[in-house]
Amino acid sequence: MPAASLPTPERLAALIALLEAGLIERSEAVRLALLAALAGEHVLLIGPPGTAKSALARRLQHAFAGARWFERLLTRFSVPEELFGPLSLKALEDDRYERLIDGYLPTAGVAFLDEVFKASSAILNALLTLLNEREFDNGRERIATPLVCVIGATNEMPADESLQAFHDRFLLRVPVAPVSDAAFAALLALGSPGRPPKDADAREGSSVSIAVPEPITPDELMALRAASDRVSLGAQAQQALIDARAIVRAERISVSDRRWRQIAGLLRTSAASSGRTQVSPLDLWVLPYALADDPAQLPRLIEWVERDWLGAQPVEANWLGEAVRAFESQWERESSARQDDGEAGKIALAREIGGTAMHGEGDGMARMLRTPLESRALPRYSPVHIAARVTQLDELFGRAETLHAQAVDRATTSQAQRGHAVWLTPSLAQRIAEAHDRTLATLADLCTRLRAVRAGFAALDVDERLAGTAPEPVRWPAGGAGIAA
Repeated sequence: MPAASLPTPERLAALIALLEAGLIERSEAVRLALLAALAGEHVLLIGPPGTAKSALARRLQHAFAGARWFERLLTRFSVPEELFGPLSLKALEDDRYERLIDGYLPTAGVAFLDEVFKASSAILNALLTLLNEREFDNGRERIATPLVCVIGATNEMPADESLQAFHDRFLLRVPVAPVSDAAFAALLALGSPGRPPKDADAREGSSVSIAVPEPITPDELMALRAASDRVSLGAQAQQALIDARAIVRAERISVSDRRWRQIAGLLRTSAASSGRTQVSPLDLWVLPYALADDPAQLPRLIEWVERDWLGAQPVEANWLGEAVRAFESQWERESSARQDDGEAGKIALAREIGGTAMHGEGDGMARMLRTPLESRALPRYSPVHIAARVTQLDELFGRAETLHAQAVDRATTSQAQRGHAVWLTPSLAQRIAEAHDRTLATLADLCTRLRAVRAGFAALDVDERLAGTAPEPVRWPAGGAGIAA
């Protein structure tokens, strides 16, 4: 039998569109849920009631062929029979303690457990093995289950330390908030929430339909996971994980060794399902959701990933901006007849201003010093002075051009990578593109200003008779003199 092919990125993109159709501002949650399922991991949705957590989970079953659905709302009064099936009376007659599991969680492919941390310890202990090993102890027999993914939901994070082991079984913890003010009008435009879609491809609450891709078969899922094992993390992803480990330590976030391995597997699955053999920096956007213990920790982690690895924040090049402003200020001073080039320059300028009618150098100098600044002639500088300024600017401009070329290369590479990043949300992809555009615009503007100020220094009046020395290099607040700053 020929080996099953992998689901194509285009097909996965169509599945993502199906899952998020009509779910407003749920792009991250949809992508993370489907990606986790492909990687064999589980997802915890954190948010208040009425934020489409169950709707998202119910849709996930349609992405996997033959996946049976199971759903339960757990309370402190829930009993194991509600999840794992009733006891078999026939087995009890034979002194065997077995459950009738058909139609219950041990036979489900995709399951949704609402208020998952409110379950009793008996239920949670049984779930630990089921979630991690995909096995269920039914009497004296441990059986394999077809479980693809469990989506848990909670309104609040567990405070009891006894729940931490169960909390750790969910690789991704995803906050789900009410829709923003910007999307409120779109929410109101949706159809009645009590009216079910006419078919699987209808947008929830609307009559708009989208194409329904073929669901992922078990063979394709196995092939994808095998391909993921062959994906290389690459130097960038390894460094990102090393940096992430230092950050979570500083933030006092506990991340187990098992979770680090699961995170690496999730990144490999992201790359393999995107048609790549190596993890890209754009795969790293999922890291915060796997590292944060609590939603309050997410903003710091998201800011770090987007700034250091995704390029979603523009490069300001503050040192270069300060250098350009310093040269512009210096040119303003030197071009407006406000400074001279030492004693020789003073005498030459005095002679120039006083003309041949002067009776002596002293009288001419005194007259120059008494002359209002606005009426003095433009200064003249020695060739050495102007050459020193132009040379320093040429060095700085070379650095600016190099920085601009690097930014162009990063923007081009990022654009190419975004074309092979199935899981990147449209809003994040747009922020990355806009950040690169702003970086390029900033650097181009600074290069233009450098060219202008260089031309300004080169156009200063020259007096070949002046034998002045090279001026002090222009300094800027970034520290240090000249191009070395």
